Amino acid sequence: MVPTTSLLLLLGLALLAPGLSAEKCVLTGLWINDLGSNMTIGAVNNNGEFTGTYHTAVTATTKEIKISPLRGNQHSSNQKSQPTFGFTVKWSFSDSTTVFTGQCFVDEHGKEILKTMWLLRSHVNSIDDDWKATRVGINTFTRLRKRWE
Repeated sequence: MVPTTSLLLLLGLALLAPGLSAEKCVLTGLWINDLGSNMTIGAVNNNGEFTGTYHTAVTATTKEIKISPLRGNQHSSNQKSQPTFGFTVKWSFSDSTTVFTGQCFVDEHGKEILKTMWLLRSHVNSIDDDWKATRVGINTFTRLRKRWE
């Protein structure tokens, strides 16, 4: 018969092991979403703040698409391995702003994935048109290149 202490230790390790083996999802780097838009996120500082650029592949305007700045925050309490985050894109080619919120995941194959939801606010000329000024959507981002490449 196995001593109780050994059995409890073995059970505890079995329950904790999956959490210990999970890779940490890192926001910093190059990402592409399901629509072909590219995003570059710079280093996340000690306060969880980051900046970067967003190059959208889709737009409702007829203007030339330009790379646009983004600014955001990652929730980094307790050094979570799959953090939540949010960022704002100030579009360089229109009077619109988009806010994204999401979570950084590592799947069962070690692939990093950003699952996001966004709100895009477009400029309208009157309060009567406010009803059509905000759009909502979701995007899934995958790493464009490995972090070490």
